[in-house]
Amino acid sequence: MAGTTEQIVKGGRDLFPLLPKAFEGIKEIGVIGWGSQAPAQAQNLRDSLDEAGCDIKVRIGLREGSSSFEEAREVGFSEDADTLGEMYDIIGKSDLVMLLISDAAQAALYKEVFAAMKPGATLGLSHGFLLGYLESIGESFPEDMDVIAVCPKGMGPSVRRLYEQGKEVNGAGINASFAVHQDKSGKATDLALGWGVALGSPFMFETTLTSEYCSDIYGERGILLGAVHGIVESLYRRYQRQGMSPEQAFIESCESITGNIVKIISTKGIKAVYDGLNDDDKKIFEEAYSASYMPSKEILQEIYDEVSSGNEIRTVIMHGKRINKFPVGKIDGTDTWQVGEKVRESRDEENIPLNPFTAGVYVATMMAQIDVLLEAGHPYSEVVNESVIEAVDSLCPYMHYRGVAFMVDNCSFTAKTGSRKWAPRFDYILDQLAYTAVDNGKPVNEDIISAFQNHRVHAAVTACCELRPTVDISVGAASSTKEIVIE
Repeated sequence: MAGTTEQIVKGGRDLFPLLPKAFEGIKEIGVIGWGSQAPAQAQNLRDSLDEAGCDIKVRIGLREGSSSFEEAREVGFSEDADTLGEMYDIIGKSDLVMLLISDAAQAALYKEVFAAMKPGATLGLSHGFLLGYLESIGESFPEDMDVIAVCPKGMGPSVRRLYEQGKEVNGAGINASFAVHQDKSGKATDLALGWGVALGSPFMFETTLTSEYCSDIYGERGILLGAVHGIVESLYRRYQRQGMSPEQAFIESCESITGNIVKIISTKGIKAVYDGLNDDDKKIFEEAYSASYMPSKEILQEIYDEVSSGNEIRTVIMHGKRINKFPVGKIDGTDTWQVGEKVRESRDEENIPLNPFTAGVYVATMMAQIDVLLEAGHPYSEVVNESVIEAVDSLCPYMHYRGVAFMVDNCSFTAKTGSRKWAPRFDYILDQLAYTAVDNGKPVNEDIISAFQNHRVHAAVTACCELRPTVDISVGAASSTKEIVIE
């Protein structure tokens, strides 16, 4: 992979017969929570284990009085079947506790969770946030338990929708990273891989919990959510200043990204966006890329430093403590996103333009995000999945279907907090430094363009894309998953 060798494990439904061996010793699984990931992972696990003939009960554990009890019942979990109950009761019964409550809730309740787990049980996570929090306060996981993580590189509804499509196309699903943080039993790796296969992951790449939370929290604030939000806001205003109508400005900024640019990246790679332009448009792309790369990288490096130092984790925890006094509002009432609603209603899907200036800004930011991760020592598989595949194959299809504002309003608490914090920074720095450089005729930095054209990540993207079937997520098809989180 781009001149390096990594441990990649391929998934697929054809591996389901191996699940009984991978889950050996596990009789009861407790999926704790009902946010973005839990509904999808619980249903996928239940379906896969049933198909594999495993005599393993998958239960849902929720806080007493939670409104999510009814949603869990709607997809087949119930008190009568002993597959739905109060969270600490379920934790105490489980051999594998999949802790999928919010990051802020994990930080608040970890002591009670650890105390409720029975001896020999395994703690399963889908995010490294809790490790980052524990390290920030000088604590750690209890030494007498296995701690593993399987982290799908997409939001929960994507995990379920692509799993459902995978019943028709073997291997269709969301890629995942896996980590074994503590292996007291000697069986933790098998269990982590079995979990990933049961989720329907086309392939799983090995990481550490520390590397996962650094790249994941960083990525949400960058090109996955925060940066694309800031890019669209800044370009929407810029194009109107240049004389476009609000509708056309939205089409040339947001629609160009979610309806054209990312589709090319998904099927052909990042560089294909540039290679497919004519000579005149390549010059426009180069101007935008050259001017945007360093300003974007400045913000992205700051984000990475804030995440890796623990500062960003503390921001999320403090925000969680204020949430009852200052509830999180929605962003979709502003002009940008109201116009976007109108544009989607009359969209001509086959004629969405590829604006070369928009492409230059977006690709420059994606490449800057990639470079910050590579310079920090992250492996190519993690970099490509966190900064490219998750963006173009999981999040942007939903942005195109429902809007960027919808994604920001309905993502996880941690992602929402970060996106709202950092999107204005991308907006401002691009407007103040990148676009003014172009308008003032600053020459293109040929070294920056050459570095993009010859970057090793292009080969890594190709390698990762070859590891899974080409299946576009069906965001509009009937599904047992729900996207709407807040009204």
